[in-house]
Amino acid sequence: MNLIIETDRLLLRPLELSDAEAMFAMDSNPKVHQYLWQTPVKHPDEVIKVIEYVRKQYERNHIGRFATVLKETGEFIGWTGIKFVDDHIENGNTNFYDYGYRLNEPFWGKGYATEASYAWFDYGFKEMNIDKMNAYTHFDNGASNRILEKIGMHLMEDYTDKDGALWKWWQMENPHVK
Repeated sequence: MNLIIETDRLLLRPLELSDAEAMFAMDSNPKVHQYLWQTPVKHPDEVIKVIEYVRKQYERNHIGRFATVLKETGEFIGWTGIKFVDDHIENGNTNFYDYGYRLNEPFWGKGYATEASYAWFDYGFKEMNIDKMNAYTHFDNGASNRILEKIGMHLMEDYTDKDGALWKWWQMENPHVK
């Protein structure tokens, strides 16, 4: 996949195996996983498997989570992007477009997630012609819930996952489709 999306401060590009070290630093941080099933990775091989899985999604669905990099420094700050969910059921749904992001802790609160989100929604709606985009966040993840609301997503409902955790289901319809 050769897609690259640029924002004022960010480059959004396909994940590469060379991102594994920085991704391991992010995903081994318990604070990053506070609202993500509290399962930080313990070995770099776990991250390599994730990158390989995402790269297969690029081939299968022509989209997936992308490395999110600071333009100024080239530093990997996390991942953002659109994923076509066809490998599990979430809140009773499968075969839907999901927007998500995960940033390493030093990059929280700087507007990067919001900046990337606007770029991805623009791409998803204008270039991919997605009818509607979904997202789901842990009920208590105030920062992510505020970002999704800020970019125009609508809270559809709260739901409980199979482990009894409470989540929020978000959705936005393509504003360019009449």
